[in-house]
Amino acid sequence: MKKKKRWRVCFLLYSIIIIKLIIFKYPISELFTISKSWGEGFIRDGISSANFIPFKTITMYIRYYETMNSFENLFGNILVFVPLGLILPKAFKKFNHPFWLIFFSFIFIMDIELFQLVTRFGAFDVDDIILNLLGVLIGFAVTKVTEKFRMQTEYRKEGMYES
Repeated sequence: MKKKKRWRVCFLLYSIIIIKLIIFKYPISELFTISKSWGEGFIRDGISSANFIPFKTITMYIRYYETMNSFENLFGNILVFVPLGLILPKAFKKFNHPFWLIFFSFIFIMDIELFQLVTRFGAFDVDDIILNLLGVLIGFAVTKVTEKFRMQTEYRKEGMYES
């Protein structure tokens, strides 16, 4: 199997894992209970419990780090999306450009957040989007640094054999 194809399979598997971890994180019985409550005013209730203020949740987690699971929430939201920044540029040439990577990642993350808002299988939080995109950017930076290091190493090896 070609490298790009393997990376695309990795992306598909990663997407499935992300959907399971974020959207379907609750037991199936709890998801059924939530879905039974869908009806008039349901989305309005989701909107009223959503956070649309940037850095509100992040600030709260930092301020109350001793009494909340702050580390898990802050760094979990970052770390879970680092692989997206690693995988996408290897799977699809277009995502080697930061604009396209961020654009696609934003759409992907927004889809998850909006799904949570509409279904209440989680909570919409603009800070999750910020932290998730930070994770993508970290993954992308690691990819670029690794590629640069690999190219420099190959260049040095070639230079050693050209005497």
